[in-house]
Amino acid sequence: MATKKKEEKEGDVPKCPSCGSTRIIQDYVRGDLLCGICGTVVSETQIDPGPEWRAYDSEETTKKDRTGSPLTELLHDKGLATEIGWPDRDFMGNRIPVKNRAQLYRLRKWQRRARVKNASERNISRALTYLEKVAAKKDIPTPVRERAARIYKQAVEMGLIRGRSIESVVAAALYAACRLAAVPRTLDEIAEAADVDRKKIGRTYRFIARKLNLSLDPTSPQDYLQRFCTGLMLPNMVEQVARRIIEEAEAKGVTSGKGPNGVAAAAIYIASIKCEKRRTQREVAEVAGVTEVTIRNRYQEIMEAVDVNKLDMDF
Repeated sequence: MATKKKEEKEGDVPKCPSCGSTRIIQDYVRGDLLCGICGTVVSETQIDPGPEWRAYDSEETTKKDRTGSPLTELLHDKGLATEIGWPDRDFMGNRIPVKNRAQLYRLRKWQRRARVKNASERNISRALTYLEKVAAKKDIPTPVRERAARIYKQAVEMGLIRGRSIESVVAAALYAACRLAAVPRTLDEIAEAADVDRKKIGRTYRFIARKLNLSLDPTSPQDYLQRFCTGLMLPNMVEQVARRIIEEAEAKGVTSGKGPNGVAAAAIYIASIKCEKRRTQREVAEVAGVTEVTIRNRYQEIMEAVDVNKLDMDF
């Protein structure tokens, strides 16, 4: 048995068929195994297994990482440029001597300046920093942020931002990206986060959408249901009832010309009462970003057109 195990162990080591040498070299470029003595190709099209990628903490992840960060539209150069880090330590983790820190500071400064080549890139760099700040306030997902960044870059390339502030164009691009991705954010929410006048964002948004030929469907009240119900800590049953109420209201033409967030808020208020998970008009208004008067008006219109008690609920 011991002899058999020894033979299996020796068989795992590849040998050169020409000279019998066990000095085998792997060519990672061609995927070949070569004999280090006579140069014979022992095996072809080898698969590179790479290192062990499993990591249990951020330190192991950093050590085993062989590439940089992925490309992203949220940087003006898509993250391709090399950046000198701020920690005063070298690659091995040793602290940089004090006498060399002034030189390192100058290198960082000039490297930061060299990344931005012209006024257009400087504008995009500032705009993307501001976009991240606004999007973070409203918890907008990263894919939507990247889409907004692409819209802004297209606007810069076509010269659409001339005569307009960076803040208004960024807010308009972010609102357009939310509409395209069906991520419900109202114009009032974007205006509040960007600290820009709502009418100004609206004008810029319509101008950019027309020039870039963005196909934007009207926002539906149903797009807001999940977020509002989550904010009010209501169960899924209430959301389903509110969705059914909105469907009936749309069929009767009640929602035509009405703000989608106001309609959604009123439907949730009605559904919460029907499901015995009542929320006050003030609570719903705060989450939906509308006034209590708006909810009362939409509530009255929906109740007059839809017989809520006769709706078929499949749940």
